[in-house]
Amino acid sequence: MRAPPPTAPTTAPPAVLLQGVEKAFGATRALNGLDLSVGAGEIMGLVGPDGAGKTTTLRLAMGLLRPDAGRVTVLGRDPARAGAAVKPLVGYMAQRFALYRDLTVRENLDFFADVFGVPAAERRERGARLLAFSGLEAYGRRRAEQLSGGMQKKLALACTLVHQPRLLFLDEPTTGVDPLSRRELWDILTELHLQGVTIVVSTPYMDEAERCSRVGLMVAGRLVRCAAPAALRAAVPGVLWEVRAAAPRAARLVLQALPHVYEVQVYGDRLHVFVEEAAWPRERLEAALRAASVDVLGLRRGRPRMEEAFLSLVRAATEDGLP
Repeated sequence: MRAPPPTAPTTAPPAVLLQGVEKAFGATRALNGLDLSVGAGEIMGLVGPDGAGKTTTLRLAMGLLRPDAGRVTVLGRDPARAGAAVKPLVGYMAQRFALYRDLTVRENLDFFADVFGVPAAERRERGARLLAFSGLEAYGRRRAEQLSGGMQKKLALACTLVHQPRLLFLDEPTTGVDPLSRRELWDILTELHLQGVTIVVSTPYMDEAERCSRVGLMVAGRLVRCAAPAALRAAVPGVLWEVRAAAPRAARLVLQALPHVYEVQVYGDRLHVFVEEAAWPRERLEAALRAASVDVLGLRRGRPRMEEAFLSLVRAATEDGLP
């Protein structure tokens, strides 16, 4: 199921390019011939199961790791060899961003401005703008350890932006924060995208993947799909029937045993059934359930969501025998 290397949506040189990249940690292969291209100005989302290689990909792109084989370029340069030239142009927010918990919000911003050599003449105005942009202007004198999890994430992003990078790498930036804070953080990312900043973000949340220009699905260190969210949803085979039954467990067993049924996914008291359309029109599917003494409470046709597409495509890639 390995897809050909995806191409960036414009003819401009890609902001990020990985070609045939291999990376192992001892006996564990983190990346297995990874091909990835990110166009300038995109929001590229990376999704995949744990251990798919998403974090390793971001660290290679930042020059924090060197590939065992293959080629990595960021803004036209090798980030591991030309770190001094690349560093001022990119920002990286790790899963556990190292804020200084005993410093105030403003002091954290000043510290990272020092690290990136932001001129003193620009620091105060830029810090004030970032605090307003991230909704933290009322908290400038509060210690980082006294902030909520969502506020800490926004402060981490503000510190990542203090040197005005052209390219952002974000590793699961919203993990562990409440839904409102997640939305606020993504509103900030969307505004940056509209300003022309290129963003590569890994996320475990499929609603966040929906907000990306393209989504790369990684499995076992490879990019198995890369397309716009709508195209990924359309890649799920068959049609979707949403089934509500008096005995969901029994209904699932019946449905899984039927021919030309691709898969059955469980969502609470509902079953999402992907079937070959010609083989299972509504009337025949309902009749098959009733013939097995399963009472059908509801049956309607639906459209796959990103979460369903993710589960289906990961399962298909795994069945195709990826290592």
